[in-house]
Amino acid sequence: MTKFPIDLSAYKRISLDVSNPTLTNEQKTSLKDNIQLCRDAIVFFTATGAARGVGGHTGGPFDTVPEVMILDALFRGAADKYVPIFFDEAGHRVATQYLMSTLNGDLPAERLMEYRAAHSHLPGHPELGFTPGVKFSSGRLGHMWPYVNGVAMANPNKIAFCLGSDGSQQEGNDAEAARLAVAQNLNVKLIIDDNDVTIAGHPSKYLVGTTVAKTLVGHGLQILEGNGEDIDDLYARICKAVNTAGPIAIINHRPMCPGIVGLEGQTHGHDVISVKLAIEYLESHSQQAAADHLKGIVAPKNTYTFMGSSDKWDANRNVFGDAAVAILGRMSAAERLEKVKVIDSDLEGSCGLKKIHDAYPEVFISSGIMERGNFSAAAGFGMEPGKQGIFGTFSAFLEMCISEITMARLNNSNVLSHFSHSGIDDMADNTCHFGLNNMFADNGLSDGYATNLYFPADPNQMRACLETIFHNPGLRFVFSTRSKVPAILDTNGKDFFGGDYKFVSGKDEVIREGTQGYIVSFGEALYRSLDAVERLKQEGIDIGLINKPTLNSIDEEMMAKIGKSPMVLMVESFNRKTGLGSRFGSQLLERGYKPNYNHLGTHIEGCGGLWEQFPHQGIDPAGIMAAVKKLIG
Repeated sequence: MTKFPIDLSAYKRISLDVSNPTLTNEQKTSLKDNIQLCRDAIVFFTATGAARGVGGHTGGPFDTVPEVMILDALFRGAADKYVPIFFDEAGHRVATQYLMSTLNGDLPAERLMEYRAAHSHLPGHPELGFTPGVKFSSGRLGHMWPYVNGVAMANPNKIAFCLGSDGSQQEGNDAEAARLAVAQNLNVKLIIDDNDVTIAGHPSKYLVGTTVAKTLVGHGLQILEGNGEDIDDLYARICKAVNTAGPIAIINHRPMCPGIVGLEGQTHGHDVISVKLAIEYLESHSQQAAADHLKGIVAPKNTYTFMGSSDKWDANRNVFGDAAVAILGRMSAAERLEKVKVIDSDLEGSCGLKKIHDAYPEVFISSGIMERGNFSAAAGFGMEPGKQGIFGTFSAFLEMCISEITMARLNNSNVLSHFSHSGIDDMADNTCHFGLNNMFADNGLSDGYATNLYFPADPNQMRACLETIFHNPGLRFVFSTRSKVPAILDTNGKDFFGGDYKFVSGKDEVIREGTQGYIVSFGEALYRSLDAVERLKQEGIDIGLINKPTLNSIDEEMMAKIGKSPMVLMVESFNRKTGLGSRFGSQLLERGYKPNYNHLGTHIEGCGGLWEQFPHQGIDPAGIMAAVKKLIG
């Protein structure tokens, strides 16, 4: 641990026994020292992620240090009494898992300074088998309690803990888990950080009338509420929970990031602490070496220059909001209020919906982390012809809404959905947050209600797409990436989707002509494919490029064009098993076309980091060029 600028060897490996619910002065002092040490360490190494541009989350793991320190001491005091795993249903609190892995000797301390970096095996959510010392994969928010119920069933003579949060408790999974835990009297102890903060706001304000405690009492759980920063009370409540059979929720009230000047109680505390605030915090806690290390970090940059696209980049996820605001602005106030309802799932800032919230708050609903229910509410609003719900969340969560999408289709609902963070680009949260299975949204029958999937390639096309489809009936799914994308250029160096360009739903587009075959692509894979095409042409290999912005419709004219060419390569960042490429070859064969065919997509677990995800999957320009050369022989 000598290379880590905070002395983690100072951690005091104490043992605690719940038969004595009162801390001695020595135990209390040791716990407080451990809490401060670990909070300093979490601020420091999560801030290295901020300094390197890969982001992260500081507030959640910082908050829950007291309970984790107590659990660690309990596990050490009676290992055979507990399932000694810090199960956590708020996966973004991964810093807790990495720190405990280090303290337990599984992960060298200096590795913590590679937090969320590409190929560091320290992604933004814990992944079993990927990181030394990590004992479970958390997946997305609110998925662990049902799982821990099963762990408790498998270990009937032991106690299983699950760290929770007021945010994760908003997921419907937890309501189901609560009912099962009570009905089966499972020995599951929930330790919930109730800090009244999620990404986009304060639950007490956007979900007025509900509380975690009252909700769980309604499910039949015993509740032990208190101040999470009062170490004596916290320990006594944990002891009582352990000494009482059955499921119990220990609810800890505290402000987000207690004691961090500039973050305490603020929503931004959910995310990674800024370098500035981290330095101020560390210096105020006599951790100068750690502060100095942060000052010296230089963020790595992708210096690759992509051919065929401009040097102007923008985030399509925000452009979606700008385009929607422009369209709504052409409606009267009465018309907007009557015909449009926008329902957020705590991700308005990430999905561009905040632009609508700011411009037209009267049509906007700030809702919680309840993707299924929020989508259905949007669909219900859009059941009447002429009305439509607008819904947004991350693409990784689309899989959670499949049944609700089916019901919306069966009810002929009008829903415009924006699923941002599609694919893998800039996804340091890694595999569980990849938006890979987006084609699942088109899960109806061939004669079913209108459903279209769109993945615009750049900001110009995103605006044009929204202009065309905004008022269309049916289910419309628009995808965008977390990363910024450049404007696609034509052969004259002008914006391909600029000027008088009009988006036509279902129409594929020739970006570059080619005599030796075609690459078919879309979204953020298009500009990478374009770079590969331009470089191949320089090598004398004349490959064309087709943009397919409407993912689930077949442009017969374009199919004939590319089907008669020598080769076709589909390039996407969706799941190679379930993406467009998995069906595109069959669609060619069904029409009697037999070009040499292959498809590239995401096929292995992620590597963390940002742009590094694309070369890791072999879908960067180098990988695309290699695949083309293999097809042409």
